Amino acid sequence: MNIIDELSWRGAVNQMTDEEGLRKLTEEKSISLYCGVDPTGDSMHIGHLIPFMMLKRFALAGHHPYVLIGGGTGVIGDPSGRKTERQLQTIEKIHENAEKLKAQFMHLFGETAEISFVNNYDWLSQIDLLNFLRDYGKLFSVNTMLAKEVVSSRLEAGISFTEFSYQILQSIDFEHLFMHNDVQVQIGGADQWGNITAGIDTIRKMHGSDAMAFGLTIPLMLKADGTKFGKTAGGAVWLDPDKTSPFEFYQFWLNQDDADVVKYLKYFTFLGQEEIASLVEAVQNEPEKRLAQRRLAEEVTAFVHSPAALQEAQNITDALYRGSIADLSEHELEQAFGKMPTVDVANEENNVVDWLVGSTIYKSKRQAREDITNGAVTINGVKVVSLDETVRPHKNSNGKYIIVRKGKKKYTLARVQR
Repeated sequence: MNIIDELSWRGAVNQMTDEEGLRKLTEEKSISLYCGVDPTGDSMHIGHLIPFMMLKRFALAGHHPYVLIGGGTGVIGDPSGRKTERQLQTIEKIHENAEKLKAQFMHLFGETAEISFVNNYDWLSQIDLLNFLRDYGKLFSVNTMLAKEVVSSRLEAGISFTEFSYQILQSIDFEHLFMHNDVQVQIGGADQWGNITAGIDTIRKMHGSDAMAFGLTIPLMLKADGTKFGKTAGGAVWLDPDKTSPFEFYQFWLNQDDADVVKYLKYFTFLGQEEIASLVEAVQNEPEKRLAQRRLAEEVTAFVHSPAALQEAQNITDALYRGSIADLSEHELEQAFGKMPTVDVANEENNVVDWLVGSTIYKSKRQAREDITNGAVTINGVKVVSLDETVRPHKNSNGKYIIVRKGKKKYTLARVQR
């Protein structure tokens, strides 16, 4: 299957500048293409995944992807999708973020993948003001720039010249890669269409109207209910495991609605048509088994983190479902309970009733005794059966944690102070 046909089947194409021409080009030769991201933060989130997974799909089809990290444009800030001006960051912070994003990309694509990294700071920082105005400014009509949705949507509230000029800088990027790296295709989100087409116009003005340059954008990702994809009550779902643990990441995908899961299987996994078709049947005929959600969670977690991280996430999920956490590792305990209610306790052994009250998990000894007697208290995955038991840290936590469960689901993490 041609790569363009595959992307269309997956529902991953929003707009293309010349579908017939791009399909023909990808059939005739191995092409180079790119997608960019500005290092305005130190981690990507799942909203960034789709265009870069598209790059990997092109790589698997024999083409050569470039990841452009916007060390130059990140200093300016892309106005796309925003109603207000960005808070500008220091160049030092942008460079620091750029290194962290590059590490994430190298993990996603793997060391053996045919991929190149470029940073537009390398060429944008070499252009002085007069040459910028003479060589590039003359190519852009203010009337055309004002008509771009990214600018027109901001005119009432106001947009600075800094952000207004962003599309020129992105156009310079495309022309630079076209000229020096034989890059013929730029990929981006739906909100990048105006910037991408501006780059194609720039290439054709500088290299002739027959220059073979193309643009492709992905759809805006929305859930079946029309709300924005990728947000949770706690905020964005990050690719950095220190911001969103692999367990939380796995749970995000596992909890997707039946109405969305097939779309996400096409977007976010490399599963083939036959397997996805069987999962479609499972959603329709056995939705209670949530086989599609489980497969989705497995594939994306292993891709973004690792098979080992997936195994940990599954271990935690299984332990919490069964109510038995006694065999979880220290790292698994931290993932499972790190964002649950937490108390600090002294590093000393104590009678269970006294400890539960002293740790403030219970307000009274009477209530603690009553719950223990009724079998409603577990500590470190083991049910408390006697009022005379002594509380000790979880056996796998190196003396750091005590995990208390009241009833079926109410957990508290006690951090042992040393």
